[in-house]
Amino acid sequence: MEQLTGKVAVVTGGASGIGRALADRFATEGMKVVLADVEDPGLEAAVEELRASGAEAIGVHTDVSVAADVVHLRDAALQAFDAVHVVCNNAGVGAGGPIWTVPLESWRWILGVNLWGVIHGVHVFTPLLVDQGEGHIVNTASAAGILSAPYLGPYVTTKHAVVALSESLALDLAGTGVGVSALCPMWVRTRIHESFRNAPPEVLDAEQGRDLSIADRLSLLASFVESGLDPAVVAEQVAQAVRANRFYVLPHPTVKAAAVERARRIADGEAPAMSVFG
Repeated sequence: MEQLTGKVAVVTGGASGIGRALADRFATEGMKVVLADVEDPGLEAAVEELRASGAEAIGVHTDVSVAADVVHLRDAALQAFDAVHVVCNNAGVGAGGPIWTVPLESWRWILGVNLWGVIHGVHVFTPLLVDQGEGHIVNTASAAGILSAPYLGPYVTTKHAVVALSESLALDLAGTGVGVSALCPMWVRTRIHESFRNAPPEVLDAEQGRDLSIADRLSLLASFVESGLDPAVVAEQVAQAVRANRFYVLPHPTVKAAAVERARRIADGEAPAMSVFG
């Protein structure tokens, strides 16, 4: 999709972090933007700021783990702007610790948002893009979709699945005019380390009493997150990938080298290397 001006972008997890940066970047291209998020105050503020900058934008409260919410998101986008051209399945949360210690409630939550959220987005929006013969789907995975790391098993599991889903989707869509990108950044200055702010009560209850509190575990991630890339840098690379129909978007050069080393270890039958995503 070389021409973005006047087109419509839908971005989940759009109230903050990479999602908000994507919305800002698309708006500078003259696109109309539909933001989806579960955090209503942040969503409303983001929409107001986009409109103040001159962009056409709406916000739709959306829990991507709920299929009906994503259907409603599509319908709201069509009602407002009559079309959708770029879909960014970006919403994500983090949970971790040694895999066997992670409560099943936390597994269900992170799978619901990170994986089912992408599945729902693909299921609901892809037929629309195929029918119009034009569009692009951006699925936010992570360097965790290419590499693995200790104590982040649930997150790594979902992100590997998103990469595999995206690869299969790209093959399925060959010749349709609809492109696919898998976004695989390493650390970015987002609020991923504050994910539990949106966790349902059953997850918070299940997380009580673990060896490390939620606050302690997430504080360990904070330094990595704070040292990460500006989300605007990531959004710029995504916009370039949409225009060029590039599949992999790897904002951190170190991830490429780490991915090559991982492939070598697989080919040689070696155990995985210790990694914190590059």
